[in-house]
Amino acid sequence: MRLATVRTRQGTCAARLDGDEFTELPGHADVGSLLANEDWRRIAANATGRRHRRGDVDVRTVVPRPSKVLCAGLNYTSHIREMGRELPAHPTLFAKFADTLTGPADAVPAVAEDPEMDWEGELAVVVGRTAYKVREEEADQYIAGFTVANDISMRGWQYRTTEWLQGKIWARSTPIGPVLTTPDEFDPATAVLRTTLNGTRVQEHRIADLLFTPAHLVAYVSTMLPLHPGDLILTGTPGGVGRARSPRRYLRPGDLVEVTIDGIGTVSTPIT
Repeated sequence: MRLATVRTRQGTCAARLDGDEFTELPGHADVGSLLANEDWRRIAANATGRRHRRGDVDVRTVVPRPSKVLCAGLNYTSHIREMGRELPAHPTLFAKFADTLTGPADAVPAVAEDPEMDWEGELAVVVGRTAYKVREEEADQYIAGFTVANDISMRGWQYRTTEWLQGKIWARSTPIGPVLTTPDEFDPATAVLRTTLNGTRVQEHRIADLLFTPAHLVAYVSTMLPLHPGDLILTGTPGGVGRARSPRRYLRPGDLVEVTIDGIGTVSTPIT
C-alpha cells in the first residue's frame, strides 16, 4: 500500500495511491493524522473518498508535522570510508525539526549564507505506532513504512563545529515523499537508491549496505525516548555527495537534484 498527503481544492488530505489514482481518506488531513489512529491500515485499505488522477493534485510532505525527525549520519559503509572514518560501533544521530521539511517536488532556495549546499539522498523510516524501549527483533512491527528524503546540507555551517546540527536544520530544506510505502511492498534487501544532478547520476547504492538497519535505528532511538506515529528517521546517505567529489561540487541556482528509491518513488528538487 502507498499513502500520501495531497492538496486538493478542498485542502490537504491523506490518500491511498493505486497506480495513477489517489483515493482520499476522509477525516484525515495528512498521513500523520491517519497514523495516529491504531486502525490506520484498515481505514486506508477500505478508503472510499473522492478520487483524483495523480497529475491533478499537489503531493505534499508525507508527514508534515512529525513530533520528531531523527537522522543517522555515516551509516553506509562506502560513505563512511569515503569520508576517511572508521566504521562506528553505534549510530551517529542528530535531529531535525518539522520546519525543515518540504514537499517532494518543492523548490529549495540556495542559501546566501553558505555556498556549500550539498545533496544527500536517503531512505526514511516512518513510525507507525508508539515505540519505547523496543527490542531490535520486534522493531519492524513499529514501522508503518518507508519514504524518500534528501537531507540537503549546508556544509560550511555543518563543519563550523564538531556538531552537525547547524548545517542540517535550515527551513524548508529537506524534501520528503512522495509516498509512504508499507513494508509488505518494499524490500530494503533489494532496493537501490539513486541520486541524479541535472540528469547525471551521482549516487547509486543498495539500501542493504546500511550499517545500522531501520529496525536497529528504531530500537536504538526508542531506548532513549518514545517514538510516536508519524515520526521520521532518516537512515543516512551513501557515497557520492558533492563534498566528497573531486573537484567538490555544490548545489547552485538552476540545478535539479532528484532522489529515487525503488518501490517508493522520486523526490525532485529544483534549486532556486
